[in-house]
Amino acid sequence: MLENPDNIVNRTITIALSGNPNAGKTTLFNAITGARQHIANYPGVTVEKKTGRVNHAGHEIVVVDLPGTYSLTAYSLEEIVARNFLIDERPDLVVDIVDASNLDRNLYLALQFKELGIPLIIALNMIDMAEKRGISIDYEALTLLLGVPVVPIIARESEGINELMDKVVEVAGLGRGWQPELISYGMDIDQGIDNLDNLIKKAHVRDEKYPSRWLALKCIEGDPEIRGLFPENSPIKERINAICGQVSTHIHKTLEDAPEGIIAEHRYGYIAGIIKKSVKRKIESRIDLSDRADMILTNRVLGPVIMLVILYGIYAFTFNLSRAPIGWLEKGFGLLGDLFSLILPEGNLQSLVISGIIDGVGGILSFVPLIMFMFLAIAIMEDSGYMARIAYMLDRVLRWFGLHGNSVMALIVSGGISGGCAVPGVLATRTLRDPKERVATLLVVPFMNCGAKLPVYAMLIAAFFAEHQAKMMFIFTLMSWFFALFAAKLIRATVLRGPKTPFVMELPPYRAPTLKGMAIHTWERTWQYIKKAGTVILGVSIILWAAMTFPGLNREQAAEYERQEKILMTEVLSSPGISEFIRTLDDMKVLDDLIDSYERPESSVPGEAMSSRENQLLPLAEAAAELKKGYRTEKGEGDPYLSLAYRYIEYKNRADLLEREKNADRLKATAAGRIGSLMETITRHIGLDYRTNIALIGGLAAKEVIVSTLGTAYSLGEEGLEAKAPLPERLRADKGWNPLVAFTLILFTMLYVPCLVTLVSIARESSWLWAGFSVCFNLFTAFIISFIVYQTGLALGIGV
Repeated sequence: MLENPDNIVNRTITIALSGNPNAGKTTLFNAITGARQHIANYPGVTVEKKTGRVNHAGHEIVVVDLPGTYSLTAYSLEEIVARNFLIDERPDLVVDIVDASNLDRNLYLALQFKELGIPLIIALNMIDMAEKRGISIDYEALTLLLGVPVVPIIARESEGINELMDKVVEVAGLGRGWQPELISYGMDIDQGIDNLDNLIKKAHVRDEKYPSRWLALKCIEGDPEIRGLFPENSPIKERINAICGQVSTHIHKTLEDAPEGIIAEHRYGYIAGIIKKSVKRKIESRIDLSDRADMILTNRVLGPVIMLVILYGIYAFTFNLSRAPIGWLEKGFGLLGDLFSLILPEGNLQSLVISGIIDGVGGILSFVPLIMFMFLAIAIMEDSGYMARIAYMLDRVLRWFGLHGNSVMALIVSGGISGGCAVPGVLATRTLRDPKERVATLLVVPFMNCGAKLPVYAMLIAAFFAEHQAKMMFIFTLMSWFFALFAAKLIRATVLRGPKTPFVMELPPYRAPTLKGMAIHTWERTWQYIKKAGTVILGVSIILWAAMTFPGLNREQAAEYERQEKILMTEVLSSPGISEFIRTLDDMKVLDDLIDSYERPESSVPGEAMSSRENQLLPLAEAAAELKKGYRTEKGEGDPYLSLAYRYIEYKNRADLLEREKNADRLKATAAGRIGSLMETITRHIGLDYRTNIALIGGLAAKEVIVSTLGTAYSLGEEGLEAKAPLPERLRADKGWNPLVAFTLILFTMLYVPCLVTLVSIARESSWLWAGFSVCFNLFTAFIISFIVYQTGLALGIGV
């Protein structure tokens, strides 16, 4: 028996016995109190109230026997009485009597006690019956997983009673306050709970004895007693009803169930995760469909293999189905740019609309089909219940790297399966109780491939790895996990050293996703992406366009380029033979348009409906086009236009080179160009030039901006057909780009500084010190990894 330690002051301890009907609660009450019992009614109700007193280890313990209940939701008078006693009387702790042979059902009430936050002890009763049924329970594991003491007893034989009372004195002596447990019920319900929680806190209308998040949860569940706590016809009551109505409608539409049903499923899933890790059954009397599926899908050997095959299948599905619509959108935005180039006069306004807006935002919106199909695949996995199985399997890996099992969901939500978002991933770390594990997870969450990075990956993969798109996306997903886990291992071994805490994972039953639910979830996330492109990214694109346009070349530089252009123009206009065909700048423009018409695969060859001037220049244009395509050479026979066309193309190449140099110098002379050029002294060691540096700066606002900024930068720096081509084609044609540079940029984008919103979220969930550490740590990691990859590639001759 426990001796009374000197550091525990003798005092009266009040405990409440609770449990499901037939769990042995009354038997335990009698075993503890003997004949020292008092029977009355609870105030205002006819429900019997039993209390007793016992002395143990120098303490007087008041034992209150609560009515038998299955939950703390107000479905019956007994449940209301039990709940009101706990909240109003605030006993020192609750002893929950649990039938060891029926943990699946009995732990449901224990989970609600944890959500309420009251100090709790589990009295695991009838362990002899559990053993007879072939059920073996690991009590230590169950204690760790539940986060509360678990004491095995046999109440009817008074076995384990002294140990239980020792634990009561020990836990009561710690004097811990109420600590509500945070349990996730899925993104839709969690968001509703968070909104209500914030509303209730700000309104200052709640009784402080009720935890605000618990009130929010009960409102979502539709608990009439809790909703009745808020004044009728008050703004807060109306707002609460509105939020609850929105959540209920959304759940009905997407999952065809009520919120309270989904909440119950998640609780039982949470319990299933606990039982899976702490209970072994020698005799399986009944195995439902979910259990049969889990025998294969979560098998230690087959499970991970199936998971990787599914992941690869998702990327193959996404890229194959999105390839055609992406091409259609790229052509559509190209035609839109052509239209505005005809409508708007040359100048800054045309440049803003075409380079800043169409090439910037259009580059992002072109990838909407890919994003949509990726979100569809994620919705299927979430709604079917398979996403939870992925988290369960990955827990085995995460623990080796020093992360908590609950970190799995934060990483997956952030983009563990490409297409998530780091912000909800950061918020998901709230379920981690250990502060060191929580901060470690916060710091590696930005390494995941969030939906904002997908357009960057998709654009570069389309440009340089077009034949292996699904394979490359699969590789980059594995790499993001690799870097995140090893970063976590490094952080947990250095600045955040500490022990690992146990893990509980929800395993909800498998569901057949509904078409309506998948459609709604896919559209909601896709629409968020589109709105982001039309607001944040549009604004950033315009700002970056201005930064990449002004101040530009100074007078001396502009005059020098103008002088060189005039020299070239004089040469071609005075060249023997050519001067007979081209006498003015207008003639040159007509000839260039004819040559372009031959080069455009979607354009028809010039026909009869042409002006007399075009007819005169047509043979020269045809010869020039064939020379450019390599069909003929300068020394062709019988064609007097061939040598003239050769000289004209030579002139155009010199003029284009001069124009490129002018545009490059003009871009470098802008505010953004100067910053990018300054950074290039460092980034050239990882293959990135000043234009990419500008894009990476824009990526600090949102990673999608990298694509829009590259589109703007290369639009401002190109002329002719190159300026009208999709961005992947422009990069592929640029001498500074190759597969090694593209691969390095993807790695750098994957690892470098989190976007601004994520940084703010990290600061709010921890501190600005850790947010600053995230910036420095991620940037350093990104540069080191990119440097190693790029320099190794050069050494192997890959990027030469």
